[in-house]
Amino acid sequence: MLRDMEGKVALVTGASEGIGLATAMLLARRGAMVAICGRNPERLANAKAELDAVGTCEAHRLDVSDTDALEALIAGIAERHGRLDMLVNNAMSNNYGAIADITLAKWRKDFAVNADAVFVATKAAMKVMAGQGSGSIVNIASTNGLRAAARLSSYSASKAAMVHFTSVAAMEGAQIGVRVNCVAPGMVLTRATEDYMRYSGETALRTVEAIPMARGGRPEELAEPIAFLLSDAASYITGITLPVDGGKSVQLYLPA
Repeated sequence: MLRDMEGKVALVTGASEGIGLATAMLLARRGAMVAICGRNPERLANAKAELDAVGTCEAHRLDVSDTDALEALIAGIAERHGRLDMLVNNAMSNNYGAIADITLAKWRKDFAVNADAVFVATKAAMKVMAGQGSGSIVNIASTNGLRAAARLSSYSASKAAMVHFTSVAAMEGAQIGVRVNCVAPGMVLTRATEDYMRYSGETALRTVEAIPMARGGRPEELAEPIAFLLSDAASYITGITLPVDGGKSVQLYLPA
């Protein structure tokens, strides 16, 4: 395993399972000290145990919509370890339902997690990284933030906001040595996706059938491109949004 992240410090939000945990595991294997946060204490403890087996980790119970606590977490990591090199804004909220059924509270929850928390975390991380003259941030959006999806109004709109914010942050970050990029997953086989598939039934099956590669992705298949964008190997890449979706985003029509 490549050990190119020795001595670096990373924070991955929403990392008690799924894409976040797979990313944290990969960064730890590559030598980084990885801090993770999540809301569920049992899942967080299990994730920490997995990370402890491969590298150095600290875990924090945190809901990123508590932006004061999120800002304090980032400041604390930088104070304890003397730096923050990598940030992955992975925590997500998804309220599924027709516009007629989505309440303003659910709309605001998706924006609180998918947009507000990303802004606060990026601002706090860039403050630390500016002092170092270096750093890399990857925001985890969704292909639903790149194209319309029925019954995903608050989720899609908040992820679209994240994509555009990434572009602006990249422009400003370039002036202080900080790269900011975005990864847009398609259907990835996580617990949240399984919940969605149970909820949507035939719609979910048609979604899988419409993917050119005819399957959902694995969390590990997202961790690799995320780690690449974080790494020095991507030193001349900033401001991009990379779809990782089995080819779905380039397909205009359903297969015959």
